[in-house]
Amino acid sequence: MKTKAAVVKGINQPWEIEEIDLGDPVAGEVQIRLAASGLCHSDEHLRSGATPLPSFPVLGGHEGAGVVTKVGPGVRGLEEGDHVVLAFIPACGRCRACAKGMQNICDEGAGLLTGQAISDKTYRATLNGDPVLQMCLLGTFAPYVTVNEASVIKIEKDIPLEKAALLGCGVATGWSSATEIGGTKLGDTVVVIGVGGVGINSVQGAAHAGARFVVAIDPVEFKRQKAKEFGATHVFASIEEAAPVIGEITWGQMANVTVITVGEITGDIIGPALGLTAKGGQVVVVGMGHATDSQVTMSLFELTLLQKRLQGAIFGGTGPRSQIPKLLELYRNGQLDLDNLVTKTYKLEDINEGYADMHAGKNLRGLVLYGEDDY
Repeated sequence: MKTKAAVVKGINQPWEIEEIDLGDPVAGEVQIRLAASGLCHSDEHLRSGATPLPSFPVLGGHEGAGVVTKVGPGVRGLEEGDHVVLAFIPACGRCRACAKGMQNICDEGAGLLTGQAISDKTYRATLNGDPVLQMCLLGTFAPYVTVNEASVIKIEKDIPLEKAALLGCGVATGWSSATEIGGTKLGDTVVVIGVGGVGINSVQGAAHAGARFVVAIDPVEFKRQKAKEFGATHVFASIEEAAPVIGEITWGQMANVTVITVGEITGDIIGPALGLTAKGGQVVVVGMGHATDSQVTMSLFELTLLQKRLQGAIFGGTGPRSQIPKLLELYRNGQLDLDNLVTKTYKLEDINEGYADMHAGKNLRGLVLYGEDDY
């Protein structure tokens, strides 16, 4: 079938709306009519070249939800009409990582940036006969996608799809980085550096876990005010402003957990983040940096003698098949706020405006909504 899509044709090029050809599902795949797609900073890393790609063009988008329209041979547990969330990291359930309970580092994730379908290593999307890479093997910047069942999480039909779409990346990653891999406990102090579509959910996750102090750090006033609405007890424009107050309110102990959720991370933030963190505490690195950046500034003396931990995290350190249903249940019970996360919605044709708003600090999360004229 033919469908429109937002693609990037080279580094630092704008998103362009093109008509692409989308293949039908083969064995192990489904086709989905999307209701919405989140505008995540990670897709901008494709444009900037920070995330390396084997070729262009690339179809962006990795945060979406919709309805199954076609089912390929051998698919189990999914049928036409099912409501689903797409997870940006596949979970095959069979590899060693999945068997050990670490679905978020499933072996199938090795092919996320190749654009080659899990089922047969070919391409489902083409433009003028040439392959189009689908971001995270999804490509949600198109109203229709054909994806592997390993990337699809079935959900109940009472959840609005435009809310459920946020679970595919930002909400699950942010919330779980504080609560799961971060391990926030009752009475803890948690610092969140960077309050965007991911960080705002680290804030509400930490608050939900019972943190005594939730400190949000972001240079944008709008985001600091939003952080208060989602559970932050203290907000600051910089690490330098935050450090003495964190020391004061914790009687010098500092933070049990520090979560770095800035949109573009560089190595010089690690040292200051460790400085905000208590003895035996943990720094969780969530934000993505440039693939070629290997320089980190930190005190190894401090790391060793104060027994601090520096922990990377993808999808918050937890599996999409377990965490997405859990978070939707919290939403249903009023314990997770999805309704106020989206600052502005856009048509697919306005995607460049959406990302300009993100870079300007105007949005917590921008969302592309697909209407009847998109199908």
